[in-house]
Amino acid sequence: MPDILHKVGIRSSSPDDVYDALTTIEGLSGWWTNDTRGESKVAGVIQFRFGAGGFDMKVLELRPAKRVLWQVVDGPEEWLGTKVSFDIQQNDDWTIVLFKQAGWKEPVEFMHHCSTKWAVFLLSLKSLLETGKGAPWPNEIKLDSWE
Repeated sequence: MPDILHKVGIRSSSPDDVYDALTTIEGLSGWWTNDTRGESKVAGVIQFRFGAGGFDMKVLELRPAKRVLWQVVDGPEEWLGTKVSFDIQQNDDWTIVLFKQAGWKEPVEFMHHCSTKWAVFLLSLKSLLETGKGAPWPNEIKLDSWE
């Protein structure tokens, strides 16, 4: 099965700050979508909405300053069952985030779109932590007519 993979380095940020941006409703709302709600705890479900659509993620694993793992439990058919992980590591004065959305059944055109959108939102995460201002939905870069 194909996976979406990205790496982003965040300068002058601690692994704890990155972890907070990935695990609090306020943090997630600051870089992914401003319509985020739910319970960011193991076995909790977080709802991410993008206008009429969105995703529900069940929180599978939370390791402070190290790893966040979710499983998609509601959303587009292509996303159902996929797992989204953020692995965090320190490298000198950079905090590195290794992102993966694993378990796509096939590399359909929607996967190409989602891969680029993940990159857009990971750069929003970087901006949030480096400058204090992210670009969450609906203010992110738009890619095509799907949006």
